[in-house]
Amino acid sequence: MFKSQINTVFFTLAGLLVSITCHGQDPQYSQYYAAPLYLNPAFAGSELATRVGVNYRNQWPGLDANFNTFSAYIDTFLEEYNTGIGFLVTNDTEGAAGLMSTNISGMISYELKIADQAYFRPGFQASYIRREIGFYENLVFANQINPSDPFGPILPGDDLPGFGDPVNLLSVSLGGLFFTENFWFGFTGHHVNQPNQSFLEDGISHLPIKFSVHTGYRISLGQGPMRRDFTHTHRQRYFTPTLNYKRQGPFEQLDLGAYFYFEPVVFGAWYRGLPYKPIEQQSNRDAIVMMVGFNLTSGFNIGYSFDYTVSQLGIQSGGAHEVSLSYIFPPKNPGAPRKRDTILPCPKF
Repeated sequence: MFKSQINTVFFTLAGLLVSITCHGQDPQYSQYYAAPLYLNPAFAGSELATRVGVNYRNQWPGLDANFNTFSAYIDTFLEEYNTGIGFLVTNDTEGAAGLMSTNISGMISYELKIADQAYFRPGFQASYIRREIGFYENLVFANQINPSDPFGPILPGDDLPGFGDPVNLLSVSLGGLFFTENFWFGFTGHHVNQPNQSFLEDGISHLPIKFSVHTGYRISLGQGPMRRDFTHTHRQRYFTPTLNYKRQGPFEQLDLGAYFYFEPVVFGAWYRGLPYKPIEQQSNRDAIVMMVGFNLTSGFNIGYSFDYTVSQLGIQSGGAHEVSLSYIFPPKNPGAPRKRDTILPCPKF
């Protein structure tokens, strides 16, 4: 019993450190290309079709201070305006204190042809963020225990004005995406206005800007067997190395790996961390990620990934499980010429 109580205290403190002192770090997805609107507003309408998708991530299920993230999105392309629009809803619950964030975003992008088979898409995003924390519901502090009756009822924990009340934020984000037939380079700046996220009345705690750079190159592995459909084309086979760098406040991470695409199956493997640059004298290693997915000709994309934790938490944390699902609606006029002469080469996971 005592050991169980010690574990509860330890993981509660760990959750507090993650949730409170980490400067409001945004949640992340291992399958970042399966959450395109979360990664970069410039991806809105990038498929030149209507697309819907959902993502779910359960991080560190073996700990009390775990993370659960869910998002759903829809985007489409307005061909007459050469513009993409999208909507994204994200809900995230962090740590033992139950810090819950709900993010509702609208975004717009514009596609520019800058050369033969070369395009640039600037993007803009506006978000409403509501944050709630269950300090007095999920945690017990010393001043809530009656010394004369320590096992009696818990005293109210309302000594700090406004503490624990929901916080409402407005966030502005910008992004850009350049791509050719086989190469892409994207960048984002989320929360460029750095809204105040403090739970204390008259407190100041700015949400740090989250910078991201993502790039990759698609290498053809030759044509596979014929597709079993009316197109009479060969199945595609690619090897695609990718990189995704993120920085928010004092925290930096790098996802480095590759995808193997043997239509309709996709395999992925990458490493997350910056071991040569520790954070607060702690090794900046996070996880090795393994992924498998399917790109079906019907328009469905299904992916599953597992993060094998290599940080000090170890695999006893449970790693992280992530599932993605998306559907791209078929064009209204299949025989009509495409708006652009190349397809965005980014993976879908």
